[in-house]
Amino acid sequence: MINRICQINNELEDSIFLFGARQTGKSTFLRQKFPNAIYFDLLNTELKNRFLRRPVLLYEMLCDKPEGALVIIDEIPEVPELLNEVHRLMSEKEIVFILCGSSARKLKRKGYNTLGGRAYPVYLFPFVSAELPDFNLQHAICYGMLPPHYLAKNPRRRLSAYIDVYLKEEIKEEALVRNLNAFQRFLEVAAMTDGEMVNYNNIAQDCGVSAKTVAGYFEILEDTLLGFFLPAYTKSAKRRMVQAPRFYYFDVGVANHLNHRYNLVRGTAEYGHAFEHLVVQELRAWLGYRESDEQLSYWRTYTGQEVDAVIGDARVAIEIKSVEEVMPRHLKGLKAFAADFPQSRRIIVSLDPMNRRMEDIECIYVIDFLKMLWGGEI
Repeated sequence: MINRICQINNELEDSIFLFGARQTGKSTFLRQKFPNAIYFDLLNTELKNRFLRRPVLLYEMLCDKPEGALVIIDEIPEVPELLNEVHRLMSEKEIVFILCGSSARKLKRKGYNTLGGRAYPVYLFPFVSAELPDFNLQHAICYGMLPPHYLAKNPRRRLSAYIDVYLKEEIKEEALVRNLNAFQRFLEVAAMTDGEMVNYNNIAQDCGVSAKTVAGYFEILEDTLLGFFLPAYTKSAKRRMVQAPRFYYFDVGVANHLNHRYNLVRGTAEYGHAFEHLVVQELRAWLGYRESDEQLSYWRTYTGQEVDAVIGDARVAIEIKSVEEVMPRHLKGLKAFAADFPQSRRIIVSLDPMNRRMEDIECIYVIDFLKMLWGGEI
């Protein structure tokens, strides 16, 4: 059994929404952590249909349960009408709920009861390196960290099925887009620009749709937790800064599959992109699990100096390079950042196994960096 880092207290005082993209392991995590909870799985078609016909059935089943009883409703967006009954049970009977789903889009789109702030959101990310005793860096870079893919003997086949199922279930059934072919093209173009600054007009031209439509497509990826924007860090008294965000898919394996990148080889540009993506993915999960107020961003000047990741208010600047020997030329971005933010901690993460300090910049081997990150040393 793999122990997940996501923190949910065994003795919950407040209800929560547990969100995470499909196949991040939400159901497995909840069943293992709360084996004695009352559990409703709305992927069970019969149960789903009964609740759709009569949402009050939930109240009737739970109204005699003791105060503080824990109830898990998996895939709550499948029957969002249940939220009124959940709200009533929380208010009248003080029952505690964990409401699980892969998207809040259905809830927001139709204005369903979101419990008025009485349930706070928690997010489950794909596997992170600290959860895996025998973490395989090369495997993770090629196939990502979604549990079914990382643990599979044939992850490539599972990645293909994942994309097909997503298109069918999240897009076609919800009728989120009118033109599935255009959206499929958008997914591939978004993957090609993964980790780069977003230009709606350029992507729109490649997809044959309007820039407004592209903006809507990105919103779908955000709402269904399949992608995220990395904002630009724009504080600088000395330089003109790039403002546009970068976009990343939530898992490097998904981006690789959409880009038809398989069996990545060290030293190639494709490997470098995937290496950077994996480290950013870990940083995002680390901040999310810490429930930190610090934001993750990137830094780039109009003259082309850049740093791949900035933590908080310039507290830590991280350059990510898939090189096996760090050279002085790889430090240019961090040196430029130091001129504006001399108080920052500056790190270059790479495949160079020789940890050392070069001109007040820490050079850290990627595996050691990930151990330091999850060990609280960053």
